Amino acid sequence: MKGRMIILDHIGEVEAAALMVDGKLDDILIDASDAPRPGAIFRAICDRPIKGQGGMMLRLPDGETAFLRQGKGLRPGQPLLVQVTGYAEGGKAVPVTDRVLFKSRYAIVTPGKPGINVSRQIGDDDKRDAILAIAHDVYDGAHGLILRSSCETGAAEDIAEDIAAMAALADAVLGDAEGKNAEALTEGDGPHALAWREWTRPAQVVTEAGSFADLGVLDQLVMLEDPHVPLAEGNMYVEPTRALVAVDVNTGNDTSPAAALKANLAAARALPRALRLRGLAGQVSVDFVSMSKAHRKQVEQSLRAAFKADPIETSLVGWTPMGLFELQRKRERAPLPTALLRNL
Repeated sequence: MKGRMIILDHIGEVEAAALMVDGKLDDILIDASDAPRPGAIFRAICDRPIKGQGGMMLRLPDGETAFLRQGKGLRPGQPLLVQVTGYAEGGKAVPVTDRVLFKSRYAIVTPGKPGINVSRQIGDDDKRDAILAIAHDVYDGAHGLILRSSCETGAAEDIAEDIAAMAALADAVLGDAEGKNAEALTEGDGPHALAWREWTRPAQVVTEAGSFADLGVLDQLVMLEDPHVPLAEGNMYVEPTRALVAVDVNTGNDTSPAAALKANLAAARALPRALRLRGLAGQVSVDFVSMSKAHRKQVEQSLRAAFKADPIETSLVGWTPMGLFELQRKRERAPLPTALLRNL
């Protein structure tokens, strides 16, 4: 099964979307119905400042709480527009930002940051000019606008419609910023909408019910319960704990002098997919096979190249004195719901 395939289906009653590349599961989006979705916008009420951290605790609807890192100048009881930036760890407040964005497939409206900008990934000057012309025809410039790289292959009418829809949504939400009570203003995109928005490269789209089972998605999902990840050279184990995600790389049966470097390079290439499919984030600590410091540079270069293509923001922190490599990964997705998969 060659090529890219986007499969929109459900796991039980839960909405999900899968991206398959050459028959191998490359990405999975599963709705976490018990938590606010990233991208959801709320009118929150400031509750109390967190001294020493400079943040502010906020009240959301239904008794939920949120945490805003930058709380300078805010006062308790003040209404504030915020947007969910990721999933909260168990028992912690929902992470939010006051820099609200309105994202769609072709356009991002950025209130408070005026100007129209085209993605740098579109290098053709004529194409950039054509895209800008579309934007100027339908957009009054009340807010900032970013035209995404997907505009390069999008139809002009689709781009114009997307820009107009996002601008109208921004006006409606910003117009509802004042109020005494916390309120949900948008719910954020579900897996099917996210797949349409973010997986923009050409692909076959399958929407028939039962496609996850028919096309092998469920079988590959069940395999993700096992922390063992086979590699072309060696293997690795990816295991989440409450404090961090621990990754252990092994050479397997290869005892040649080059075994360590080969296993470590293979692990560096496979790590983004292993974390992405399992929905793992936060602090990640990788115990590579022992190697020389000269080889560390090769492994670090491979890591940077691999995570550059990954859609989830990840900071490569570096090597610890004990020889571990640390990463910090944004919690944009909920962990893989293994309990849901066990009930299939």
